[in-house]
Amino acid sequence: QVQLVESGGGLVQPGGSLRLSCAASGSIFGVFPMGWYRQAPGKQRELVADTTASGDKHYLDSVKGRFTISRDNAKNTVHLQMNSLKPEDTAIYYCNLRIVTANYWGQGTQVSVSS
Repeated sequence: QVQLVESGGGLVQPGGSLRLSCAASGSIFGVFPMGWYRQAPGKQRELVADTTASGDKHYLDSVKGRFTISRDNAKNTVHLQMNSLKPEDTAIYYCNLRIVTANYWGQGTQVSVSS
């Protein structure tokens, strides 16, 4: 069994910053791709950023230059540093861990950007 626990969401003004964290635990034997998705009301879930086992990183075009994903393989954690936040970044953010063909998800953490 694999569990993902997220933290770090909240309410921030436009231009502000937040740092999301995700800790994975359970039957994880090795290093696997991890990432962050988000889902805004009425919209489909979308990939925000991910990092491969080898450390390659990919970002949604709209967050490039503002968000940074990082991981600590020894601790099975992944973080998302979000700077220059915009109202359109408001969504529930979900941590994802992919082990071969199995996808594991956290419970989600709300990020709200509003003045």
